[in-house]
This record gives sequence, C-alpha cells and structure tokens, in this order.
Amino acid sequence: MGFMMHGGNEYEFEDRLLAHLKTVIGQKLKKQESFFLSWTKTPEEGSGRVSVWVSPYTTVGFRFSGSRPPELNVAWVKALSALSHTPRGLVVISEDDALTYAKKNPDLV
Repeated sequence: MGFMMHGGNEYEFEDRLLAHLKTVIGQKLKKQESFFLSWTKTPEEGSGRVSVWVSPYTTVGFRFSGSRPPELNVAWVKALSALSHTPRGLVVISEDDALTYAKKNPDLV
C-alpha cells in the first residue's frame, strides 16, 4: 500500500492504483488544471466518500511501498483521464471498471 500526500493529509491506496493516479494527476497539473479527486472508502475504512481539491497551487506527493514501479495499463490511464474531464472530476475506479468504461466509450479512451 502506498500513500498520496495532499494538504498535510495522507491517503492510502494500493500501489498499482496509486501509480495510475500519479500519472493522470501529473498530466493534469502539468496543464495547470484543477480538479476534484474522489473515491469511495471501504467498510473497513469506515465507509463513505472522500473528495479533495487538487490544483497546481497545492503540494501533492506519492509514497509507494514497493521498490519497483508497476506496469501501467494504458486503458486504465485513459479511462481515469477521461473521467477527470467530467463535472465530477477524477473519480477513482478499479482496473476492471476502467476496462468496462473503455469498452462502453471507445471514442473517449
């Protein structure tokens, strides 16, 4: 498990997911884009949803537990990127959900 640091808080994500989020977040910040990043908490984490505002003016960091970077799934990156341009912002979805999204929206991904 790795962590995304933002605004003095740390948010835990699985390393593979975090690597994909880092890629999409980096692409958006490089373009000076601000956006919400949202995800659902598991029952073990207390359930509910979390949203944080990410902008080029906030510090964002990533800390991975593994020593080697995971291989990126291009379809997952593209699906996350496409979602980041919606009114809801960048919504965290699983790799399986990203593949389903890509199949339903081949022109967006």
